[in-house]
Amino acid sequence: MASRGAIVEPITSLISDTTLPSETGETKLPVKNIPGDYGLPFIGPIKDRLDYFYNQVLRTNMPPGPFIASNPKVIALLDGKSFPILFDVSKVEKKNLFTGTYMPSTNLTGGYRILSYLDPSEPKHTKLKQLLFFLLKSSSNRVFPEFEACYTELFKTVENELYEKGQSSFEKPNEQAAFNFLGRAYFGSNPVDTKLGTDGPSLIAKWVLFQLAPVLSLGLPKYIEDPLIHTFPLTSFLVKKDYKRLYDFFYESAGSVLDEAEKMGISREEACHNLLFATCFNTFGGMKIFFPNILKWIGNAGPDLHHSLAKEIRSVIKSNGGELSLGAMEQMPLMKSVVYEAFRIEPPVPAQYAKAKVDLLIESHDAVFEVKKGEMLFGYQPFATKDPIIFERAEEFVPERFMGVEGEKLLKHVFWSNGPETEHPTVENKQCAGKEFVVLISRLFVVELFRRYDTFEIEVGTSTLGAAITIKSLNKASF
Repeated sequence: MASRGAIVEPITSLISDTTLPSETGETKLPVKNIPGDYGLPFIGPIKDRLDYFYNQVLRTNMPPGPFIASNPKVIALLDGKSFPILFDVSKVEKKNLFTGTYMPSTNLTGGYRILSYLDPSEPKHTKLKQLLFFLLKSSSNRVFPEFEACYTELFKTVENELYEKGQSSFEKPNEQAAFNFLGRAYFGSNPVDTKLGTDGPSLIAKWVLFQLAPVLSLGLPKYIEDPLIHTFPLTSFLVKKDYKRLYDFFYESAGSVLDEAEKMGISREEACHNLLFATCFNTFGGMKIFFPNILKWIGNAGPDLHHSLAKEIRSVIKSNGGELSLGAMEQMPLMKSVVYEAFRIEPPVPAQYAKAKVDLLIESHDAVFEVKKGEMLFGYQPFATKDPIIFERAEEFVPERFMGVEGEKLLKHVFWSNGPETEHPTVENKQCAGKEFVVLISRLFVVELFRRYDTFEIEVGTSTLGAAITIKSLNKASF
């Protein structure tokens, strides 16, 4: 989830013209050794960690390395053709690999290994993923009205700050709106009316930091930051009280979902820790990162795109009797394409990992590579989703990229959800349980924005996770 970019040297070391069958069938591509080395024990991983965070060169040891990760060695997959092997759980294992080469202490999740860290082969994976499917289905009727209500509050907050200060930071209003929406939509409970008040987003930020610190850069000088957060895990005791406040909110708010968990043979306690993680880490974390990214790419695209989106969105809503629905949004091809393009060009979780269950031959565009059982595979997703062999103008934000029959064919190369956009989450795979939900709310965000405004201007900065957006102007709807 690190927000810093990475540059990987291309694979070039041809050792043989031998051809072997790959995972995609017979191939005439040459078999090559995987280039590079892991360096000296202990020293190599530390050097590569410093390169990754501060020199922005990704080699073969992924952070954090010593003393947090016992084995930092990975094989990087660098194009859109090789990347999908990370999703094939018949050939790779996903156990304890959600955050990479290390796993945060279970003390941060109530002593439980959460669904995100379970491989589909583990018995609890099926039950816990089914519980999330139940949560999504049982809350579906609340999504549209609660999203509109919460983001109406957000836009009012932004407008008031614009009026008073001439500009408005998007970060805090977005985080509060996102958390309020999830509490209200998932559980019918408004966080600000509970003991949490408005503290939810800040409590989550601190708790997430303790899990992701080993792979984040906070912008501190490296001689301070590296020993502080990259060398030893932060002690979970320091966030115990914060986590308990979040847990109590979920335990008190999610009664009907916890009842269902018990029927499925999951204890209320384990279910609650999983609901907290899925809501706060997965979904809230995605909205915290991805919504500013959407604003960044659409904002930088300029008024012509804004006008086209506003025209499409408003005309479809009008033709549907003024009502917004799933069916209405399916009639907005430009809006849908823009959201997919944002997922493609800047996926909210760029790094994905898997461990080979068997000896593999992995095919890239120009060669086949031998991977041994037990070796760790690493994919930096933007390399795959900005693969110039697959996508024309791959480095550009192209709003209409996924429109039409040919555009829709490209969706199989969009991987933000830990799987292709053309596939769906099941209990047998590791694709995000809330994939369709996240696409839906991302579309709702764009729709609500252009129902209200013709165009807007922004200033883009950087933050630890995602973009820092300052809104400079909002032009209210004129047609």
